[in-house]
Amino acid sequence: MDFTATLQLSQLIVNELAGSAFVHKMQGQLFKSQGFTKLGQKYLDHYAEEMEWVEKYTDRMLDLGCVPEVKVNNQTVLIEDPKAYIEADVKLQREGVGILYKAMPSLAADPTTYDITKAYLLDEEEDLYWDEEQLDLIEKIGYQNWLVKQM
Repeated sequence: MDFTATLQLSQLIVNELAGSAFVHKMQGQLFKSQGFTKLGQKYLDHYAEEMEWVEKYTDRMLDLGCVPEVKVNNQTVLIEDPKAYIEADVKLQREGVGILYKAMPSLAADPTTYDITKAYLLDEEEDLYWDEEQLDLIEKIGYQNWLVKQM
């Protein structure tokens, strides 16, 4: 069986997700230091969850006899304003969800990776919906009120 699509997608996810997970960790620490304890913890927990996905895809690659390449080269500047960060994250989440949707048909011949990716896609959609919900809340209750809820 040809696992080219599986290995390409898995490698992409391992590298991209490890980098973005670390950014979430650092953003979480920044938000906590600003007094937004709940928001900070949300992103610290998100880091741990994303690293679990990195492990699942790494394990799948290893199961198929491929040693993953580590190419985590994301350079980013932390965003101090929580709303601006969520707005930026929405854009990234939408892009990532779109990539996963497009990749699903290529994984049809590999039910194991298909199932992992389907679960990961559902998780990423939940993250996108959370971001969008927060922006809607900010619009409805005002930014300052929303910030108070993040303390």
